[in-house]
Amino acid sequence: MMHFDEFELNMDLAPSMTGAPDYTLDEKVLGPRFESAPWSLMYFKHQRDGQFWHAPVRPLSDIKIPCFLIGGLLDGYRDSIPRMFEQVKAPLKAIIGPWNHTFPNDAEPGPAIEWRDQALRWWDYWLKNRNTGIMEEPPLAVYMQDWHPPDTHLKNVPGRWRAEIGWPPRNAVNTTLYLYDAHVLSTEPAKPATHQLRYLPSIGVEAGFWWGELLTDQRSVDAFSLTYDSSPLQQELTLLGRPHALLQVSSSAPQADWFARLSDVAPDGTVTQVAGAGLNGAQRDSPSDPKDLVPNQTYSLDIEMHLATWTFPKGHRVRLAVSNALWPMVWPTPYAMTTSLQLGGDGGSRLTLPLVAPSMYAAPQFATPEASEERSDIKDEGYPWPGDWKTERDEVNSKTKVTWSGKSEETYPWGKETDFEGITYSADDNRPETSSVQAEAQITMALKQQTLTWQGHLTLSSDANNFYYKYTRQLLKDGRQIKQKTWEETIPRDHQ
Repeated sequence: MMHFDEFELNMDLAPSMTGAPDYTLDEKVLGPRFESAPWSLMYFKHQRDGQFWHAPVRPLSDIKIPCFLIGGLLDGYRDSIPRMFEQVKAPLKAIIGPWNHTFPNDAEPGPAIEWRDQALRWWDYWLKNRNTGIMEEPPLAVYMQDWHPPDTHLKNVPGRWRAEIGWPPRNAVNTTLYLYDAHVLSTEPAKPATHQLRYLPSIGVEAGFWWGELLTDQRSVDAFSLTYDSSPLQQELTLLGRPHALLQVSSSAPQADWFARLSDVAPDGTVTQVAGAGLNGAQRDSPSDPKDLVPNQTYSLDIEMHLATWTFPKGHRVRLAVSNALWPMVWPTPYAMTTSLQLGGDGGSRLTLPLVAPSMYAAPQFATPEASEERSDIKDEGYPWPGDWKTERDEVNSKTKVTWSGKSEETYPWGKETDFEGITYSADDNRPETSSVQAEAQITMALKQQTLTWQGHLTLSSDANNFYYKYTRQLLKDGRQIKQKTWEETIPRDHQ
């Protein structure tokens, strides 16, 4: 699936810079960096799995040394820890907290914990042959999230720590819920039925930018999705693992994506997203050998959602939402279409939830974070991610625009760095092939003797057959341009 966000925008520009403290303009140093191709161009030119994505990556099973792992339930990379427990034979120790892409002692959102004392025990055992007792403890500590309403400014996620001796959790049981014609979920197979959904390429911003941030209420996305709710729960359910949406689908067009999102519906109607994932229909059998869909032919899809923990309280409902767009996280497929979901029978569309009983092991105990030593001559303010975003919808002309921006400042002994990033995404529900991105990035280094400004300008658009890519990188010294390079290419769409 094609994706563009602020990380790519930053990585298109940052590698072109020379290093602190002087940021030399010597062409021998600056030239190769400034001339290096932007990351997003290389990414868009490799739209299917293959050697580009695997070199020099080696199989996880090749890891032979003990590893100490940190992950976050709001981190887009969180699935790597379960994969490592499944594939790595060397000893592992892992902490998975409720935070985003950050260290546990400086967690956002919290609760923050002290982890460095645990890492020290681990390293003392393996590097100094000291019996610290850490090998007698369960190797996995995971934060079990309790229900909370959607809140993009949440400071601390309610919940508790849980210990496990491996992956999958020893007492996990997969519970199957079938999708019914009445848009409900039940443990009994449903009668045959077909549900249809008109594709709207502009829906989805409320579901996030990379499966890894605090979100708003999901009702506005669910309104344009096929939704299925359980009855109010008679007792709480605790989830730990990766839910699966097993769907029987068809499309009137040769290209379609499917997205599945698991949510908690509170008695007042508030919808908090718990987990989700998507699948490119052309890559249903192989991400390296995509094939067009045969219109109106039924296919079986297994959408494995990202790692999640959650306790659904008594009286709440479990919701599965299915859609064909999750924009601007994923670039819209190019054809107007109607998709169908087949229900009924043991093999009909269904949801499986990895549910767990209370843990057999004592809950991990973590200290509050110790104060970190900080240099008085280095200060920072703000951080680009998650930034601010807004949506503008032209209901008359069926066009939508999402604007995102983020900024930060850092002060160092050699000067002050100011960063800005801004992205504007545009989509047209009447012409799904014509999506676009306009993006700007700027890094300014105010040094004692000069001010250097690196700028990146991206224009990316599409039609039914191609992506149209243009990126310009500039370097200014005291406001005067001293270097510029532009990359401009037409890139064929490859089942995207």
